[in-house]
Amino acid sequence: MKLKNKPHTNGTKALFNNPLLEKLTRTHIAIPLIIFSVISASLIYFGIDYGYISALNAPLLFVGGLLTFTLVEYIMHRFVFHLTPHTPKQEKFAYTVHGVHHDYPKDKDRLAMPPPLSLLLAAGFFFLFRLIMGDFVFGFLPGFLMGYASYLWVHYMVHAFKPPKNFFKVLWVHHGIHHYKDENNAFGVSSPLWDYIFRTMPKK
Repeated sequence: MKLKNKPHTNGTKALFNNPLLEKLTRTHIAIPLIIFSVISASLIYFGIDYGYISALNAPLLFVGGLLTFTLVEYIMHRFVFHLTPHTPKQEKFAYTVHGVHHDYPKDKDRLAMPPPLSLLLAAGFFFLFRLIMGDFVFGFLPGFLMGYASYLWVHYMVHAFKPPKNFFKVLWVHHGIHHYKDENNAFGVSSPLWDYIFRTMPKK
């Protein structure tokens, strides 16, 4: 299925008339990468230092958090970012959170969630995972957050750079199909794993 509107090859679009709100919608990719790398390392150090996790279970918890994020990424992209709007408010929400990215996929300042919002969500996930798994959160959440950081980096590279001549090219092609050929499939960005599992791989 082809997209209704042809994506712009460059440029950007203002979402808010208020300059402060507009500025908050734009994020340099390095900011969240640094923030969540530091938070993740600090959580692991704190967890091991205080005996909440060990050097043996920390890697397993980390990988578990990483894989869990890839599933959350897929679910959010498919069912939230690509929801079908039925009211003007829903249409505005859908365009603000993701539609503008499909219109201007090369806008490098809109390839990451604004840090204040992402930090608020990270805090929410900390308390949620702490409630579910107790002190294991100090190993699990870092993996989850680094999954998000990996997603951001892959997403940025796909839109900002040319495809590499190695196996990472698969990610460029996969996400490129989602943007320019078939927006109803290929929802995985950091990995096509869940597209295989839930049968949303695009047709060859």
